[in-house]
Amino acid sequence: HGSLQDHGSFHEREFQLSTARTIRTVSWAALAALLLILAGVFGYQSWFGGTERSLMAGMKMGAPFKLVDHTGKPITDRALAGKPAAVFFGFTHCPEICPTTLVELSGWLDEIGDEGTDINAFFVSVDPVRDTPEIMRSYIENFSTRIVGVTGDPAEVSRLAKAWFVYFKKVPLDDGGYTMDHTASIFLVDADGHFKGTIAYGESSDTAIAKLRRLVKSASR
Repeated sequence: HGSLQDHGSFHEREFQLSTARTIRTVSWAALAALLLILAGVFGYQSWFGGTERSLMAGMKMGAPFKLVDHTGKPITDRALAGKPAAVFFGFTHCPEICPTTLVELSGWLDEIGDEGTDINAFFVSVDPVRDTPEIMRSYIENFSTRIVGVTGDPAEVSRLAKAWFVYFKKVPLDDGGYTMDHTASIFLVDADGHFKGTIAYGESSDTAIAKLRRLVKSASR
């Protein structure tokens, strides 16, 4: 009986050791795979210019849409075709990020002069319930005649924002009103709608202008 017990214990120990070895092998394999993935990610980003291009480099942005511009006229995705574009998602009740971004974008386009005429600029509202064309028009005209406001059906706006990988969320305020959290970057796309990078909120003017100039040059290749 003791011999059988010893025999059983021996096999049990062998099974435990074998299981432990298998777990270690799988764990090391998983770790190695993770390291390879990370190396690929960082290598890709480094090769294509780091965060400027990121893993979205060359991705086709946006989706078909039917909305209205800040003058009340219909606007579709065809408005973004044929020229490079700078696209920013925000809202007119935005206390700081949106007005700052629109002022800066207008200034950057003026700074690059004639080159800037080859870039279409759009301000897409993530708060279309409040941002009627009339509201958008009076708001945008404070900043530039170059920027086209886009608003319209909330469901259509939501689909468009998702197609641009834009985050936005309605946030209630203590006074009963609300504000909007949203992605604060300007998206840059070429004439065919392919992603060419972003201008982050707070980025230096020199860097932003350099990116816009590169965007223009990409259209002439």
